[in-house]
Amino acid sequence: MPDLDDLLDIRTRRPAAIAAAASARRRPTGLFGPHGKLMIIAADHPARGALRAGDDPLAMANRVDLLDRIRTALARPGVNGVLGTPDILEDLLLLGALDDKVVIGSMNRGGLAGTSFEIDDRFTAYDAESITTAGFEGGKMLLRIDPADAGTVSTLEACGSAVSALAARRRMAMVEPFISHRVDGRVRNELTAEAMIRAMSVAAGLGTTSAYTWLKVPVVRDMERVMASTTLPALILGGEGEAAYGEWRKALDLPTVQGLVIGRSLLYPASGSVTDAVDRAVSLL
Repeated sequence: MPDLDDLLDIRTRRPAAIAAAASARRRPTGLFGPHGKLMIIAADHPARGALRAGDDPLAMANRVDLLDRIRTALARPGVNGVLGTPDILEDLLLLGALDDKVVIGSMNRGGLAGTSFEIDDRFTAYDAESITTAGFEGGKMLLRIDPADAGTVSTLEACGSAVSALAARRRMAMVEPFISHRVDGRVRNELTAEAMIRAMSVAAGLGTTSAYTWLKVPVVRDMERVMASTTLPALILGGEGEAAYGEWRKALDLPTVQGLVIGRSLLYPASGSVTDAVDRAVSLL
């Protein structure tokens, strides 16, 4: 496991070492791994207060254990990227785990899970300037469109500005769009082909240019029709259980799908080790 004492010593007494580690990081020569796809480990859940994995509501609450799982995943052949918030990415920088990896900074984490303001998803983490200063390859934003929640328009505007700012710096803007609704007070994403087509169409038009925009989307029914709605490159997210692997495999056959962005189902697999889960996902590429 990571040495907690070393991390605490740096954070307490030498915080400037974080920027130095970012500057010294060996950047990847391109976005794609040896398999010609992107394989990104997602680890930005805790900043939204989403700590659940499987049946454990606080599975991601032990930070040293989480870092150990992420480092194990990043060390596996074929894994060439990570997505996270500043706290996690900076720990990984200090641990020397980000050399040659595509690093995507998570940007809007203000729409905390279970809150009344969840749809008004403020940008509270990275911005385009800090991503560029750190030498990272891009930024990711969540865009949930709730037709009944006026907070949606603020998130739309903020995402549009972030897409423009990232593109101006030639950084990837990874947009994760959904049509969402409140059901019994909780925000639920509508996982139908029609809803995803609509959400992706809105996301693709954000910003002053789409030149650096990628989409991050779930697998739903009729994925061929869903992915036919855009010419933007896309990455497949999430999924749980044994069926997820089959869904990822089918989605990866579609021409616009350029890889996977998977988090909890690989870091906290229902069975087997992190290594086994990650290697199986990589084999699909």
